[in-house]
Amino acid sequence: MTADPELTIAWGASSHRGVRRQLNEDGYLAAGGVFLVADGMGGHDAGEVASATALDALRPLTELPRIEPQHVEALLTVAQERVRAIDTGPAGRGAGTTLTGVVVAYLEDIAYWLFVNVGDSRTYLLSGGRLDQVSVDHSEVQELIDAGVLTRDEARTHPRRNVITRALGSHDEPRADFRYVPVVAHDRVLVCSDGLTGEITDVGIAEILLTRPDPQQAAGALVEAAIAAGGRDNITVIVVDATGVGTSSSGADTLPRGDAGTADDDTLPRDAFPAWRAPDAGSGQEQEAEDGADLSEQGVGEAPAESRGSA
Repeated sequence: MTADPELTIAWGASSHRGVRRQLNEDGYLAAGGVFLVADGMGGHDAGEVASATALDALRPLTELPRIEPQHVEALLTVAQERVRAIDTGPAGRGAGTTLTGVVVAYLEDIAYWLFVNVGDSRTYLLSGGRLDQVSVDHSEVQELIDAGVLTRDEARTHPRRNVITRALGSHDEPRADFRYVPVVAHDRVLVCSDGLTGEITDVGIAEILLTRPDPQQAAGALVEAAIAAGGRDNITVIVVDATGVGTSSSGADTLPRGDAGTADDDTLPRDAFPAWRAPDAGSGQEQEAEDGADLSEQGVGEAPAESRGSA
């Protein structure tokens, strides 16, 4: 079966190594209705290899005429095995990577955003002027927030804010979080590494997304803002817009749940996420160009047919 011809996706992407890092260990994949960011770790060049390996394992999704959830789940298992097999040498501490993003998937002939997340990179949904963080950080500070020990503001400066509890490549079998949300015209999705969210609050992110209609301009502005705020880590951003949707749906309660043993799986209505609220937030201060400059791409096309660019 083919994709709904009225569903079109426009996207822009930008990646920069930041001010303080010698290597860009982030990577991204943007093609064929697949928009993923990976933030590698492991020391030396192991992080760069890990993020690229994970994204390469998921690249076959971009060639499918119609993506279904089981395709994503199967290739995540492949990605886990390949990252775990990376040789970091006798003194290496092992390679690993986060993975977050969104895939345009079809269930019962309806297009859905299929959000996937492992680690502390983030995916957001901007819809109706409201910014929601769809992914949940797999991190020590998030667990402390959930337990009521830390506030979100305190977590931003906590000494263990970069310690994650799930990653591809870890010895424990990682569980990916999946969320299904119906695609609605004018949705905007942001996929990013923590190099962005570590420098800019959700308030600042929302302001940029709401004032840059072009996805490439929005992606570039977010990266520039993170660099201006300190640029302490690699920064990678994909902005994805649903510019046309054949069938609009406001509910998701009839969707089947997946049955993957390694996944946490939820089907959610569009109002199920905690809303972004401007008051109390405060102001927040696989690919890189050879000279460390910003690398950017953009594309427009039917989804999930392949877009013009692929990183």
